Amino acid sequence: MVHTQQLLDQLQEQTERYLQKAVGEWQMLSPEHLSFRPAPDAWSAAQCLEHLNIYGRHYLPTIEKAIQQGKARGKKPAQRFHAGWLGAYFTQLMQPQQGGVLKSKMKAPKNAVPAAQPDPQRMLAEFIDQQEKMLELLRDAANVDLNALRVPISLSPWIRLKLGDTFGFVIAHTERHVLQADRSLRGYTSPNAGKERPASAPVLQPLR
Repeated sequence: MVHTQQLLDQLQEQTERYLQKAVGEWQMLSPEHLSFRPAPDAWSAAQCLEHLNIYGRHYLPTIEKAIQQGKARGKKPAQRFHAGWLGAYFTQLMQPQQGGVLKSKMKAPKNAVPAAQPDPQRMLAEFIDQQEKMLELLRDAANVDLNALRVPISLSPWIRLKLGDTFGFVIAHTERHVLQADRSLRGYTSPNAGKERPASAPVLQPLR
């Protein structure tokens, strides 16, 4: 059990961090750097972003729809959020441990597997748009009851999580793959690294 506004503030802070990383760091990188795969079975940063974008294409509209429905009902927000057992399980499964250690390697569902070579700049632009939208939804969620509203998960429309759990799960999933993207980026070596710089041109003395 957690105070609702405290939860929303924490999730906004996390999302702001992902947005600032994308805008302040990843936008400065070359397409080759974003597309680099550190191992044949490892994803590039661009693939991590596409995977996250696939999830965002499902969850952002469904979260927005739930919030709109909550506003239409006119029910006051609850002061405290009580996580459901399934939502808490999904969130804990995704949430990295202290120090950024992932609990286990997980296989992505077939419908969320990224392309072998996604367009890195397009994926990054979409990721930035999605994080901005998530911040908007988190702010709007302060006006509804996170306990009462339900959101269908991407694997099955019959399984629905509380809105608060959905936020927690999606943002924990983002944290997981932002860390994975960063690891891929750290393994990149520029093709120009180590090459000798051309000797400086000789300084010509003025004619006397």
